Amino acid sequence: MATMKDIANYAKVSTSTVSHVINNDRYVSPAIRSKVEAAIKQLNYTPSAIARSLKSNKTFTIGMLVTTSNNPFYSEVVQGVERSCYELGYNLILCNTEGDHQRMINNIEHLLQKRVDGLLAMCTETYSFPEQIFDRYPKLPMVMMDWTPFKGVCDTIQDNSFYGSMLATQFLIKQNYKRIACITGPLNNTQAQSRLQGYRQAMQEGQLTILEGYEAQGDFRFASGIVAMQHLLELLIPPQAVFCFNDAMAIGAYQALYRNGLEAGKDIAIMGYDDIEIAQYMSPPLTTIHQPKVELGQLAVETLLNRLHHPYDKLHTLTLTPTLVKRLSA
Repeated sequence: MATMKDIANYAKVSTSTVSHVINNDRYVSPAIRSKVEAAIKQLNYTPSAIARSLKSNKTFTIGMLVTTSNNPFYSEVVQGVERSCYELGYNLILCNTEGDHQRMINNIEHLLQKRVDGLLAMCTETYSFPEQIFDRYPKLPMVMMDWTPFKGVCDTIQDNSFYGSMLATQFLIKQNYKRIACITGPLNNTQAQSRLQGYRQAMQEGQLTILEGYEAQGDFRFASGIVAMQHLLELLIPPQAVFCFNDAMAIGAYQALYRNGLEAGKDIAIMGYDDIEIAQYMSPPLTTIHQPKVELGQLAVETLLNRLHHPYDKLHTLTLTPTLVKRLSA
């Protein structure tokens, strides 16, 4: 690989002149500039990203950690992150931990060895993100996305899950359903807790009783929606409507209904949460709560870069407002 010294020897100029041409930081006569540019082209010279990062103390690279990748929600958020990075001139290194604590630590160390300028983290399990990272790297710009188990240590962007859950449950109540069950996420997850609180609050305000067994626990994955929906169908008094705390479990619920010869929207109303892209193509199309996923990714990148440029600003917690998308399943 050609170096600046090789370019200088080929063009018969000094290495400082080559540097000035490449960085365009000082006047170089048109004739000399032309010679240097011809040498660069002839020797197929590419500036060293490592050398540039050492000089500027920036790599223009952002690291991102996600603790799961099989849920379409995360891929749609990552799409927003990647697009925003590209538009702003940054590269993205994505690491999936699959919920493995040690793998997360190893990934963090790997990203820091790559000298990323900042870190985005989208965790799904409480305690999955090691708190000691904040102690070891107190100056590392970081943004926690979707939810965070820690308060006051970094910028956070989150969904208003309580409001979104209230919105979903109130809609089902307005549709005159009386027996409304839910399929929760893992209850050590703060978003799942907030959605459960919103469901209970809306049921209480609607003066409706939550029957025994109506809070079926899932884990935000497709298969848990099948198991939880089957449990609800086997109750002595099955529900008329089921609010699934994410669309992945709603898809699982559809499958359970199919296996029992039932149909969503006809025999039992199904409500989802997230509005992943496939929701509109299900049969029937899924009524759900829309999270602005692409906007979440873009806002996370912008917040991280703002932290890079203003490291001593006060920490921010930004909350996105979900909306209801009415289709045919409820």
